[in-house]
Amino acid sequence: MPLTTVHTVADLRATVADWRAQGLRVALVPTMGALHDGHISLTRLAREHADRVIVSIFVNPTQFGPNEDFGAYPRTLPDDQKLLDAAGVELCFAPSVEEMYPDGFATKVSVDGAMTNVLCGAARPGHFDGVAQIVTKLLLQALPDCAIFGQKDYQQLMVIHRFSADLNIPVDIIGAKILREEDGLAMSSRNRYLSPQERETAPVLNRVLADITARAAKGAELGPLLAKGREDILAAGFNPIDYLEVRDAQTLELVSQTVTRPARIFVAARLGKARLIDNHAIDPVSPAV
Repeated sequence: MPLTTVHTVADLRATVADWRAQGLRVALVPTMGALHDGHISLTRLAREHADRVIVSIFVNPTQFGPNEDFGAYPRTLPDDQKLLDAAGVELCFAPSVEEMYPDGFATKVSVDGAMTNVLCGAARPGHFDGVAQIVTKLLLQALPDCAIFGQKDYQQLMVIHRFSADLNIPVDIIGAKILREEDGLAMSSRNRYLSPQERETAPVLNRVLADITARAAKGAELGPLLAKGREDILAAGFNPIDYLEVRDAQTLELVSQTVTRPARIFVAARLGKARLIDNHAIDPVSPAV
C-alpha cells in the first residue's frame, strides 16, 4: 500500500475510521519530521503492534522557547515522505499550524511535579506544557491502539505516560530503544546542525555516559563520577552543560549517592549550534552471594 498524506484532522479521522471498520489495529508515531533511521526504527516497532501505521509530522511551536530553534528546525516533508513510503508506512499526517491551533484555541495541558521541573523542564521552561498539549491532541485526533516514542527523549516519554494515564486516554504508550550511529552518537534530527569537526566530537557524550553507567551499576559513588564526566565533556568542547544527573528511572527523583534501584543518567550539552541530549539505563549489579 503506497503512502497517503493527509493534512486535516477530518481526513485523518476518516482514514482511521475506515481501518477500524475493517477490524485493523492502528499505531501512531508522532514526529517533528527531518526523519532519520531512528524514526524509521520506531515505525518498525509500530508494525509489531499494529496493522496500520500513522506517522505525524508537525513542528510544534508551543514546545519551543523564544530563543530556541523553531524557525531553523529542518522541515523536509518531501524527503520524509519518501522515507516513510519506502518503510511501508500507510499514512502521513502533516497538518499546518492553523489546523492544529485554529483561531480561538485556548486550552493547555500541563503536568506538575518533578517530572517536568527538572532536566529539560528546568532548562527549557514551558517545553513540556507544549509537548503535553500537542501529544494529547494527536492521541485524541487519531485515537490509535498504541503510540510509539523513542527513549532518547526519556523524560518526555515519562511525561506522556503520566498525562495519558491521568486523563484516561485509551492508548498504549510504548517506549523504543535509542538507535545510535556506529560511533555511539544517539540519532537525532538536530545532529545535522553539527559541523564535520563537531560531528567527530559528539560521540564523547555517549562514551562518558557509558563509563559512568558501568561504574555506577557496580556501586561507585556518583559525586566523583559526575564531576569527572563534566570535566571530560567540557574538555571535548561542549559548553554549556545543561545537566549531567542520575535520576530514578520511574519517578525522575534525583539519585545523589549510589545507585541501588533502576536509574537513568541524563545529559544535555551544547556543541556549536546543536543542543544534544542522551541517556543510559543504570541497572545496579547485585553482589555475588
